[in-house]
Amino acid sequence: MADLTSDAYIKTRGNLVTQRFLIDTSSAWTFYKGQAVLIDQSVDAENVVPYVDAVVVDPADVVVGIAQEGKTVVAAAAETTEISVYIAPSVIGFQSAVFTNADIGKLVYMSDSGVLSETAADNPLIGKLTSVEDGFAFVLLSTPVIPTGA
Repeated sequence: MADLTSDAYIKTRGNLVTQRFLIDTSSAWTFYKGQAVLIDQSVDAENVVPYVDAVVVDPADVVVGIAQEGKTVVAAAAETTEISVYIAPSVIGFQSAVFTNADIGKLVYMSDSGVLSETAADNPLIGKLTSVEDGFAFVLLSTPVIPTGA
């Protein structure tokens, strides 16, 4: 598995809902469009970080949504930078070969910042599969959500 190194090519459907969140600056972070965004309680109880495979998602964390934009912050900067995030009930299409229309209704997780999965493990729950078309898996976001299956 590989984490994103640039913005993901995503598609959107229907009415989109976004919310802005402050970014944690205890470390330098780069967010990419299409990446899961979460409040990692082991890092900061209020501000968000980008999800990468090295992050261990546990039931105390909150997956807030999918990054609508790319954004970079430096470590120790004032925590005043915001990122716009797609939240429920937005439908986001991710390039994926993991799912087919036979999987509609299944819960969808991210196994790293660029790959969808059916496996909870320590992966963030992002929503429920609604359709698969032309290599895109469309997910009805259920975020913000506490990943109890982690």
